[in-house]
Amino acid sequence: MKHILLFFFIIFSIIAKGQVTVVKGIITDVNTKQPLPYVSVAFPGTNIGTSTDATGNYILKTGKTLDKIKITYLGYKTVTINIIPGEVQTFNIRLYPEGQTLNEVKVNSAKKTRYRNKDNPAVELIRKVIEHKDLNRIQGYDYAEYQQYEKLQFSLANLSMDIGNKKIFRSYKFLFDNRDSTIVPGKSLLPVYLDEKLTQVYYRKKPEVKKAVVIGSKKVNFGSFIDDDGMNAYLNRMYSDVDIYSNNIFLMTNQFLSPIADEAPTFYKFFITDTVTDGTQKLVELSFTPRNTTDMLFEGKLYVTIDTNYAVQQAKLLINNKINLNWVRNMNVNLDFERNQYGRYQLIRSDMMADFGITKKGKTSLFGQRTVSYRNYLLNKARPDTTYEGLSGYVSDEAKERSNNFWVESRGKDTLTTAESKVYKNIDSLQTIPSFRRTMDIASLLLAGYKSFGPFEIGPANTFYSFNPIEGLRLRFGGRTTPELSKRYYFETYGAYGFKDERWKYFLSATYSINNKTIYKFPQNYIRASIQRDTKIPGANLQFVSEDNFLLSFKRGVNDKYLYNDFYKIDYVREFESHFSYSVGLRNWKQSPAGSLYFNNTVDGVPNSIPSITTTEVNVGFRYAPHEQLIQGKIYRITIPSKYPILEFDYTQSFKGVLNSQYTYQTLHAKIDKRFYLSQLGYTDFSVEGGYTLGKLPFPLLTIHRANQTYAYQFDSYNLMNFMEFVSDHYASVNIDHCFNGFIFNKIPLFKRLKFREFITFKALYGGIRDENNPALHSSLIQFPVNSAGVPLTYSLNGKPYTEGSIGIGNILKFFRVDLVERFNYLDHPNAPQFGIRTRARLDF
Repeated sequence: MKHILLFFFIIFSIIAKGQVTVVKGIITDVNTKQPLPYVSVAFPGTNIGTSTDATGNYILKTGKTLDKIKITYLGYKTVTINIIPGEVQTFNIRLYPEGQTLNEVKVNSAKKTRYRNKDNPAVELIRKVIEHKDLNRIQGYDYAEYQQYEKLQFSLANLSMDIGNKKIFRSYKFLFDNRDSTIVPGKSLLPVYLDEKLTQVYYRKKPEVKKAVVIGSKKVNFGSFIDDDGMNAYLNRMYSDVDIYSNNIFLMTNQFLSPIADEAPTFYKFFITDTVTDGTQKLVELSFTPRNTTDMLFEGKLYVTIDTNYAVQQAKLLINNKINLNWVRNMNVNLDFERNQYGRYQLIRSDMMADFGITKKGKTSLFGQRTVSYRNYLLNKARPDTTYEGLSGYVSDEAKERSNNFWVESRGKDTLTTAESKVYKNIDSLQTIPSFRRTMDIASLLLAGYKSFGPFEIGPANTFYSFNPIEGLRLRFGGRTTPELSKRYYFETYGAYGFKDERWKYFLSATYSINNKTIYKFPQNYIRASIQRDTKIPGANLQFVSEDNFLLSFKRGVNDKYLYNDFYKIDYVREFESHFSYSVGLRNWKQSPAGSLYFNNTVDGVPNSIPSITTTEVNVGFRYAPHEQLIQGKIYRITIPSKYPILEFDYTQSFKGVLNSQYTYQTLHAKIDKRFYLSQLGYTDFSVEGGYTLGKLPFPLLTIHRANQTYAYQFDSYNLMNFMEFVSDHYASVNIDHCFNGFIFNKIPLFKRLKFREFITFKALYGGIRDENNPALHSSLIQFPVNSAGVPLTYSLNGKPYTEGSIGIGNILKFFRVDLVERFNYLDHPNAPQFGIRTRARLDF
């Protein structure tokens, strides 16, 4: 995600220049007074043009001396208007349907009537379309196959013409001169990203399988600065395939309700605005608009057959500028269908365009377009079972190495423009410019925390300085090797020093990549050996690279119970293209109490202090994340949320007497994470987890539940639980975090302007300690810590679950979420807060 932010930071840092002649206004239907979206407005005889937005508004600019504009729209009379070159002019235009005589362009002030679903012929027609959805989808056939060519490109739009002449950008002049004004009329586009893919798709109804075989894949490469595969996955998720017959359409990481969803008449208004003819087929033009303009809904037009199929022949989907969607100025989707040998209509082309900007206004923007053409349909022909088996969507090395001739043939009618054809070479050349590399280095340091020096890099920068009650001021410095040194061998290290405890800490690891691919790319296949001596908070679920993050130094309440940990580890990780993975690890772990934490027990009636605990463990873990998409950074790996679950299972076995291990025990752990999409009601992130530990053990070797005493909201931790407050040898938990995505606030006048989003969370943890592990029953076990007054600080959950919940407001300034968290029970524990405010930052559309 940080690399996506970097990409947007570079794109939007350039300022555009204004034009000379400006024509603007609003275009409406002369009879209905409704604004007309996607009307074409252009200067006749040129490639300069634009389209009205979702509210019927348009603006057209040019530096040329032109004296006319032409307005065209399917089903309406074409209008040509004289203009004055070199001036700013406003023309509010009302169009006449084709069936009416156009004597003049005029304003009609007829009164509006109240919209109703009852006895509305448009609603009756859309209900017919809904009834016939299953017949008209590709799933309506027993077998189907087709070839799919897709092109995803991003461009800088309306960039100043003389920016390449500025001294600071002279080295980039070859890039800025590569413009195109033919892709979208009225926009001067500078392509900066291009991704092409050719796929053969096979579908079988029973048992249902849809398999995509990627024949060719080609995209620009930004080098080591950006995770190209991750960015490509994220961009393609923004521009997902659009199935008009699906109840929900996933775009810009959000679900939009389809205008022919089962519940569409509840959320949309429908109007019959025209009848047209497609060859011999008569079509009805259905216009639709959201009842609430801030909800995740479209507006636009459907062209529907009025035969027995009630199929969509064409669809034009747009959004309005009031929608609760970040960064997107406008977006439209055009779908075209073609009649096949069965008399039904099949999708032959999908064209999606979106304009992105930090603000709704501004001359320069980022323009993205995904064009997909579907060809070579073969219906109701069975293939051998082997055709439908294997991975779907996997991109082989062979597919990535296709020749130029292959792509010329594969594109067919979707040829690249001159500007698009230069993108691959231009981005490769961009990486050779020293100033570009320096800029990306600085941005990488600021956003990712690493500064590269070729074969090695130092960082992460946010760990160089931190503080805590045990170490006081802590300074740390480290780094690691990069693929420029070797793709097989990786080394990572850091050293840290605490000025209060006057101790050195360190980490050293060596990794060998078995598949000769960088370990920062999927699929991973490596073996790693590491040594670490450092501090750790018991129960804090933070990886070693994050524990000493400066921002996490600020914590609430008492925070003086730490461990000094010595780790000696060997790990093997193996991932498969199916997103099934397993890991095997051997760990020798020595933990010693620090700060106010102590390990005390009683032996033969005599109090005893234990300096440390040592164990030797073997761990086997399994993980399955079907259809997972990843963004891989330098210090993190982010799973792009989807509807598919993530399953994890771990087994740990410790051996007494091996490498000074003092205990034998077994631990089982399982977890399931899943996101549920609920259409207009938003989405729910759901997690269920459980664990069981076998053996008689001291509490530091049991499960110390994940607590959070920072001020950052964490989904996987209990945000009002104190560190080391609860311990279990068996437990089960459930976490539910629901985002309404503005569904409620969109109905409130003030809040819908702010475009806030609502969150509600509930967490419950049930667990306990068996009698054999209860320190109160066995004095030889390490006793739970108590404070200076003798009040216990660590507890078991026997008999009653721990619960907490929160309500939150998200999308504050488009980045921030603030939660009011309430702890519902165990309020009699020392320093147990009932309420707290927690925040987090996230980039979301």
